[in-house]
Amino acid sequence: MTTLTKLMSGAALALILAVPATAQDAAVPDASAEQAPGGDAVVGEPAEAGTQSGEAVEADEDDDDEEEEEAPSEETYDATGMFDYGFSGLLARENRTDLAPLTLASGQPVAGGEYTIKSGGYYRINIVADGSQELALSGGDFFRAIWINEIVIGDTEIRPMGVHSIEFDADGTAVLSFVAVLPGRYTLSVPGSSGDSLQAVFNIQ
Repeated sequence: MTTLTKLMSGAALALILAVPATAQDAAVPDASAEQAPGGDAVVGEPAEAGTQSGEAVEADEDDDDEEEEEAPSEETYDATGMFDYGFSGLLARENRTDLAPLTLASGQPVAGGEYTIKSGGYYRINIVADGSQELALSGGDFFRAIWINEIVIGDTEIRPMGVHSIEFDADGTAVLSFVAVLPGRYTLSVPGSSGDSLQAVFNIQ
């Protein structure tokens, strides 16, 4: 081998050793890469147009969740009960039951018998005093077991939050309208009296 030939072989070997490792790796195709049309290698999943891979899909899913949360509920809740009172409700005149009146008179019984009424029923009762004696009817338990719509005395309508007794100093009539609420046996009686004739008994069922 001549001296020129030895020099050329040494130069070729030096060039091979000088090639960077990255260039050598780039020359070897990746087996996992997919071959796209035109010979270009595509690594992994292709991104959608105009976005980076995976970002557009996640944004769409978040938007769908927000739309589902903001959508108004079509479910409604209807309260139902045993009674259908119509458009005017419980206190409509056609739902009211008139009871036999109570009497406040000297020597006269207050009521002709016991009253049996229904819880949830709407009632009206007259309390009539003849003025022969100053008399009252008291019954805190009874008044707590009912809801008083109004007490009408002459041309005056009273809508109280609570009542303990009703007293007459002269003759007159008080009209009590109420809704029976709490079941039980209750009495309205003349204060200080002990006779059965001087009380009215209400049985709320």
